[in-house]
Amino acid sequence: MKKILAVALAFSALVSCKKEITELPPATQTGANTFGAKVAGELWTPQGFGVAATAPILEARFGGPTSVFINARNFGSSPTETEFEIYLKNIVAPGTYLLNQNTGKYPDQTASYGYYIKRRFNPLNEYITSASHTGKVEVTRYDVANKIISGTFEFTAADQDDASQTVTVTEGRFDVTIQ
Repeated sequence: MKKILAVALAFSALVSCKKEITELPPATQTGANTFGAKVAGELWTPQGFGVAATAPILEARFGGPTSVFINARNFGSSPTETEFEIYLKNIVAPGTYLLNQNTGKYPDQTASYGYYIKRRFNPLNEYITSASHTGKVEVTRYDVANKIISGTFEFTAADQDDASQTVTVTEGRFDVTIQ
């Protein structure tokens, strides 16, 4: 019984740990698997671990021959989780990709978008870019052969249920390997 209690306490402490973020990761172009931004002025990076120990907190994947998804998750502020999704459509080289069209999020996307969600099991707020709440992604490295995408981003997005609620994301940067 004591072992079960000790394991439960250790797990509880591990789950409730929140690493204090003091700075954003550097803007690199090496496939360092980093991601960070300021969300409403507060520093944000992926943290914690998913429901399964193997669930990634940062990943990039191809969504077709000329599209890339980047997902970053923060489970370190339990019970409220947060997550970013950046989808770039028609990417073929480094450059500026605008987040300025009305679209659904995956799997209903028709254009590039930035997405930020806060949830406690169910979504509390889902913010997405649109024609009236815009942003951009500056891709500084897009290396298909070595499966690396790096760059910076910024956007303002509106809540999908209440467009008067917005979130501003600034100083975003990512340097990830594509799976």
